[in-house]
Amino acid sequence: MRSTADFGLEHLESLCDHRGLFEHAKGTVRRREHGRCTDDNARMLVVSSREPDSGLAQRLSRLALHFVLDAQDATGRSCNRMDNAGMWTDVATTEDCWGRSLWGLGVAATQHPDPGVRQQAMGGFDTGIQVSSRWSRALAFAALGAADVCTAFPDHVGSKQVLQDALEAIEPPRAGAWAWPESRLRYANAALAEAVIAAGAALGSRTDVDRGLTMLEWLLTREMAGGHLSVTAIGGEGPDGRHSEDRTPGFDQQPIEVAAMADACWRAYSVTGDETWTRGISAAADWFTGDNDAGVVMYDDISGGGYDGLQADGANLNEGAESTLALISTMQRARSFTPA
Repeated sequence: MRSTADFGLEHLESLCDHRGLFEHAKGTVRRREHGRCTDDNARMLVVSSREPDSGLAQRLSRLALHFVLDAQDATGRSCNRMDNAGMWTDVATTEDCWGRSLWGLGVAATQHPDPGVRQQAMGGFDTGIQVSSRWSRALAFAALGAADVCTAFPDHVGSKQVLQDALEAIEPPRAGAWAWPESRLRYANAALAEAVIAAGAALGSRTDVDRGLTMLEWLLTREMAGGHLSVTAIGGEGPDGRHSEDRTPGFDQQPIEVAAMADACWRAYSVTGDETWTRGISAAADWFTGDNDAGVVMYDDISGGGYDGLQADGANLNEGAESTLALISTMQRARSFTPA
């Protein structure tokens, strides 16, 4: 059994070439024909910036930074899709790839051990915040990076504006049993709660911190109703008149949802010091090691890669970038605390 310190990095490198990280894999083998995306390379910048600047993390962080900066245009928007030949195949937008770019750049600008990387990332962050987005999740991802920048540089006006934009875009939880800001749970749900907590903490707004904690507590309670983490499946989920304890698990469950929950609970723990939030981090790590709705391990112990999805009859055994990054991120969070 692998230690939590080396989950995924070797497999992640195997999914890369000199331009960046490929999105998909067939088993353990990268699928060049499907190309690369900024979403995944930005996530790689996040996880590699959390590690000591040596070995695989050193190489992967610089590869990810170059990709994310190359994806930006002069206005601050980001392209998302690069083909096998290294050509961008879409137009630059302020959709999720833009938000995830700012997340990666904000983390690298404040947490990466190398001053040169931090400087380059800060320049990219400042370019990206020249524009904003109308999509709540894009703004939530951007807020995760902006919260780090605002905390490190309290006079940074642009990061504060990103945080304010995110707080305005994410509505307050609804009254009643469906205590969530949207009519349906969709994707990266826990990231919405984390963004509100992070923005409130960075801006000194206890009201917003409490709002985000309320969202996260409701989501975690709902997704832990069976005694283990059972994240919202890829098709989403809406209110159906049942209580959380009667919720039927859905499939295909995506590892990225598990990582978002680990991140959000880590944020809640970091902001409040309340060790009860560590239960969500532990549950996320346990999901990968087999405490899930199918009772199967969700990573390859030989390659270190993460499996692509949890099905009712077991795991999707392809080991793509998103699932491997989710595994790495979750285990990073699990290493960062002593369980309550």
